[in-house]
Amino acid sequence: MPSDAPFPQSVDSPITRCAIFLVATLAPGQQPWGAVRSLCGDVAALVRSVGKRVPNGNLSCVVGFGASAWDSLFGAPRPAELHAFREFGSGKRIAVSTPGDLLLHIRADQMDLCFELAAQLVARMGEAVTVVDEVHGFRYFDMRSIIGFVDGTENPEQHETARFTLIGDEDREFAGGSYVLVQKYLHDMNGWNQLSTEAQERIIGRTKLADIELADDVKPSCSHSSLTTLEKDGEEVKILRDNMPFGRPGSGEFGTYFIGYARSPAPVEEMLENMFVGRPAGNYDRLLDFSKAVTGSLFFVPSADLLEELADKAP
Repeated sequence: MPSDAPFPQSVDSPITRCAIFLVATLAPGQQPWGAVRSLCGDVAALVRSVGKRVPNGNLSCVVGFGASAWDSLFGAPRPAELHAFREFGSGKRIAVSTPGDLLLHIRADQMDLCFELAAQLVARMGEAVTVVDEVHGFRYFDMRSIIGFVDGTENPEQHETARFTLIGDEDREFAGGSYVLVQKYLHDMNGWNQLSTEAQERIIGRTKLADIELADDVKPSCSHSSLTTLEKDGEEVKILRDNMPFGRPGSGEFGTYFIGYARSPAPVEEMLENMFVGRPAGNYDRLLDFSKAVTGSLFFVPSADLLEELADKAP
């Protein structure tokens, strides 16, 4: 990254053991929104203050804004590719769009750090927002999802992360920012666990124990890995996933919180279209026979520099 480039938020923070995902909507009327703008300038200081309690806790927070919230809070110009979440699919298989004006993605190696920072941030915004979704995620064994497969294997390596996640000259005013798409998936674990390991591997496209991609002559074209692998001009197009399992065994809730960062929402949307519609149409991701998306929102993540400047910006 050039020395004069805007400093990004902590999009590429190290994988942590815990996370809290908070999605909120703006309260009706403009009167309380100043609390949200003010928070933009205070997030970094709050992270430092809470993080000091456990210096090696890797606490971080990424703040993102939905399209309508951006217009309401900050006005023009708007990031070039920021828009409402686009739904894909039909019938029982739909990537649904749900309300979301503000995203807080809080990560740390201890849940108490995540909890304290979340409490401070929500209290600071007060009546300006309503939290519409809150998920507490945890690392499950060796980076596995609840369904037992390693998650995020194809994430970009450290040296290439910025190229795939940070906006550059294509939208210079918002350089150093990212787009992030979130979805909450609930899994039918009873149905999934009735499948043989070999059947599960064919649905995912990787071996369950060793996390090795299946050979092309074995891996079905409707496997999850097949449909979420994109290529452009002979190069694989990557996104940065920081998914987390969550659940409540007592109530039978088992899920994965999907969160994908990219320099454009286009590749994530193409993956979702492949999954929910199919490539070609009808050849959909068979994982969706056992997983249901119950939320979906798209946000723009300004650079850390721009986030602080937004504290003083109003439409």
